[in-house]
Amino acid sequence: MIKRLLGLLFVVMGLGISVGRAQSPQTHALRLALRQAPTDTTRVLLLADMAATFRYSRFDSVQWYARQGLDLARQIGYRKGEGRCLSRIALLLGERGNLPQALRIDLQALHLNEASQDREGQARTLNQTGLLYFALDDYRPALQYFFRAWRLYQHLPNRDTSQLVSVLTNVGASYEGLRRYDSAAFFLQRAWRLTTQAHNLNRSCWGNPAPYVLRELGLLEAAQGKPQSALAFYWRSVRAAVPENDRRSASRSYQYMAELYQNLRQPDSCIYYARKSLVLGRSLPFMVGIVRNSKLLTGAFEQQRQPDSTLKYMRLLLTAQDSLYDPTRVKQLNVIEFREQQRLRQLERERQELTQQVRMAALLAGLGVLLLASILLGRSNRQQKRANRHLQSLNEQITHQAHQLTAQRDNLARTLQELKIAQSQLVLREKMASLGELMAGVAYEIQGPVSSVRKFAASSTELCAELRQEVGKLLGRPYDQEMLDELLQNLIQNQTRILQFAQRADSIVRGMLEYSQDGSGPRQSTNLNALAEEYMRLTYHDLKAKNRYFNAALLLRLDPAVGTVQIVRQDIGRALIGIFNAALQAVLQRQADADPDEGYIPQVELHTHRTGESVELRVRDNGPGLAPEAIAVLFQRFPGPDVSADLGLSLSYDLVTKGLGGQLVATSELNRGTEYVLTLMLPVHSAS
Repeated sequence: MIKRLLGLLFVVMGLGISVGRAQSPQTHALRLALRQAPTDTTRVLLLADMAATFRYSRFDSVQWYARQGLDLARQIGYRKGEGRCLSRIALLLGERGNLPQALRIDLQALHLNEASQDREGQARTLNQTGLLYFALDDYRPALQYFFRAWRLYQHLPNRDTSQLVSVLTNVGASYEGLRRYDSAAFFLQRAWRLTTQAHNLNRSCWGNPAPYVLRELGLLEAAQGKPQSALAFYWRSVRAAVPENDRRSASRSYQYMAELYQNLRQPDSCIYYARKSLVLGRSLPFMVGIVRNSKLLTGAFEQQRQPDSTLKYMRLLLTAQDSLYDPTRVKQLNVIEFREQQRLRQLERERQELTQQVRMAALLAGLGVLLLASILLGRSNRQQKRANRHLQSLNEQITHQAHQLTAQRDNLARTLQELKIAQSQLVLREKMASLGELMAGVAYEIQGPVSSVRKFAASSTELCAELRQEVGKLLGRPYDQEMLDELLQNLIQNQTRILQFAQRADSIVRGMLEYSQDGSGPRQSTNLNALAEEYMRLTYHDLKAKNRYFNAALLLRLDPAVGTVQIVRQDIGRALIGIFNAALQAVLQRQADADPDEGYIPQVELHTHRTGESVELRVRDNGPGLAPEAIAVLFQRFPGPDVSADLGLSLSYDLVTKGLGGQLVATSELNRGTEYVLTLMLPVHSAS
């Protein structure tokens, strides 16, 4: 409670200081610019902006600066400045309650805005005209003017954000009056987001629209039955009005508080805030605020049976209503609006007549073109006859050229045949290159088993010698049975490992022989997981032998359900080598191009998966990835002059799709890597 009283005291003191100051924060900068204005036209526009800075604090200053600017604009014949100054005068008349005269001057200003092509001034005048109908609670014509202003502001290159926020808030407030709260919330929230995000509000002569937006958000909360939230918005509006010296917004916020307390049946609070609002409204004078607050006070004192106060505020109410809602003035307002609608309809008729004239001119032009075309056609027929005779003389030349073209075609056919032969040779060379890479990988892979064979063979020799010594000892003395059993067991284990590594070497050599055979061999029952892992490691070690500093993480996720498949081992081996080689080359390239501080780790993943009657192998790398245009021609041998081809992938594609009856597709993301999916539509047998 103490904090709230201190806040109220601060607001009251701030408003008191602002009343003494009676100007906006933008006034000082504009006054300095006015003193240094280089031309009369600049001076007129600055005078109009100066008048705008006093719009909600001191109406006599609005009139003085606007009149000064209007006189100077008419003296130099500056129609743009004249329109803006007239708009400021109309603003003043509307706030004082003379709505017909305000509408008349607004329409004059609007004509001058249109004639001088001042779209910003036109948008401001339309917004201001809508406010006249809004003051009479006539929301539908008000919305028409607001939306016209909004469309203009949206297309301005250097628009005044403060005015755009004002238009959006006016639209939201009009929808509040029509009780269309969803639409009101949409426009008011949009206006508030723009208010909080814009950086040029303080540079506008219209100042910061935050007090206006906040109080209308509070009014929306009150209409939806949220009095505490509404009251919080009203107080925020009052505080925001202090630095702007916006006495009109403060008056309206206090008025909304009084109406809220009236609905809550708290007459003392209603009277307190209505009096505060009335004091600020009469200091301008703001006629709409005077009417609303005097009406609130009349009703409140009447309920409390205080006839003197009731009579006092009723007189004030009647006086303000006569000024604002005088039947003669309302009739004048309707007449002016009717004339404006007639003018707009006349402009629309003139536009339609102009359109018809343009269409008629286009029709006449078309008829003229047709007439000219018929004349030219007759002349063309005569020339055609002469051309036919000339063409007959050229016929022999064309026939001779046709023979030459036929000869060139035959030459091109021969060249094409030679290209096909060269293509076959390139494919053969690629196969031979792949075979050489496989051989190097096989040699590297065999080196490990053979080394282990030698090591365990040497160990077996030593064990045999020790065994011999132990046996020799048996002849002379009792022997250590436990030692002898351990030596024999080690010998058996070494011999078993020698046999395993020998079988491993035999398997590698057999795979090499199968790969080197030409043509497709018979289908064999093959453990696809083991085969894919073996060829992946062979390809990796082959590439590592050529690049001594290259290391990559090989990630395996093999589905045991894949089991064995009936497949041609050498065909699937060739296809897998092409895919593995492409993936490893990609991560090698990214490792070479990567920043050492980036911490890039080359990775190639192999996933197998069984789905029904098909087997799926996925090979993914984390290389640089491929562009969509490169993916489109990835499996072509000769994609074009500007695209490099990977013959290994094209060979793999042919082996999978034509030889194995499967599918091979690739997807890629730049800087994320590439994934190859190989699908074999073959009967799958369970693993043994």
